[in-house]
Amino acid sequence: MHSYRRDLELLRDRRFALLFTARTVSVLGSAFAPVALAFGVLELAGANATTLSVVLVAQAVPQIVFMLAGGVLADRFPRYRVMIAGEVLCAAAYTVLAAMLVTGWAPLPGLVVAAALSGIGVALFFPALVGIVPEVVAAERLQSANGLLRLGTNSARIAGYALAGGTVVLVGAGPALAVSAAMFAGSALLIAALRLPPRVRSATGPATTPLTDLRDGWREFVSRQWLWVIVLQFAFLVMALQAAHGVLGPVVAKEDLGGAAAWSAVLAGEAVGMLVGVLIAIRIRPRRPMLVAVALTLPTALPYLLLGVYAPLWTVVLGAVVMGICFDIFGVLWETSLQREVPPDVLSRVSSYDALGSLMFGPIGLLVAGPAAAVFGARPALIACAGLIVLATLAALCSPGVRNMRLTDPGPAGTRPGDPGPVVEPVPKVVAPGA
Repeated sequence: MHSYRRDLELLRDRRFALLFTARTVSVLGSAFAPVALAFGVLELAGANATTLSVVLVAQAVPQIVFMLAGGVLADRFPRYRVMIAGEVLCAAAYTVLAAMLVTGWAPLPGLVVAAALSGIGVALFFPALVGIVPEVVAAERLQSANGLLRLGTNSARIAGYALAGGTVVLVGAGPALAVSAAMFAGSALLIAALRLPPRVRSATGPATTPLTDLRDGWREFVSRQWLWVIVLQFAFLVMALQAAHGVLGPVVAKEDLGGAAAWSAVLAGEAVGMLVGVLIAIRIRPRRPMLVAVALTLPTALPYLLLGVYAPLWTVVLGAVVMGICFDIFGVLWETSLQREVPPDVLSRVSSYDALGSLMFGPIGLLVAGPAAAVFGARPALIACAGLIVLATLAALCSPGVRNMRLTDPGPAGTRPGDPGPVVEPVPKVVAPGA
């Protein structure tokens, strides 16, 4: 039987403990952001669901556009430094947003620019985060490490969502966003202490250009059917999630469920589910991890369906718990599969293609959510989001690559890419333009 005690021993490792703490602090701050930003924008004079859509699109588009650049930078330079840059950008963006909401001077162009900066920060941070975990822990402990990271982030989400609604109600959206900014800055300081040994190329070869790096990453990405099929599935899932979570859910909460506190309860339910899900994910070792992971995305449509059919708030919260359980089991299995199956020297680039593909339709969901709510109503639009999730998931399950994918052997126990030894990471032999 798998022992949680052995998993917790990872926290005694200084490097993993720093990564764990930094990620947890960052997510604690970011948990304030969706509630504070949504209700802060909706409370502005003359603002409506379409205004919120515009701000969220401004945040999402740069996140997509710069994601590939983030992957290239993370494979060329020390990943912890790229993560610091991303966190600093997010801290600056939320500081500006907080100042605008506190002062009451919040022109739409200013909100758009600040939101875009936060999107760029995420684009830098995410590919580096996926790639840095195999530098910190041994291959056979990746699933435990990914699970513990999610355990910390989900605990932070529970605390953040529980506090976010009350903070917005008591002191306003601006101070809540200021908390987010401070947490991002704190995360950057913690990551700065995560000094890993220099990465060196595993094989000699000519210096490459960023375009060549992107082409090599693309070849690795499309060579695995299970990978690109699930990314395509998530392109449609994220479109539905962005519309429902970013716009339609807050609109229904504001109109019928009592406002920010009600929506915070839904988000907290999702976070509780994620906490349970990660405990399950640490323990299970399915023979066909992607078949299990994709099948578990079907129930994630539940809270949107319940909101759409006028179900009581407590049932929506329970649906969000189920969603959280399913999404976190999926997340741990997905990240472990990427880190085990993709060569380390292209891992951040492949993860950037993963993120780019998964997010590419997200802005569409945000753009159409506001007008759809105005024309058809927010609740019918939420039912449509639930239907899209179900259809995309069933289509992905038709792929043989998804159904039959199995993990390769992790290799000799105790080998960690960050340690001296035969397993090493690539280091750039050329400097990226503009760096």
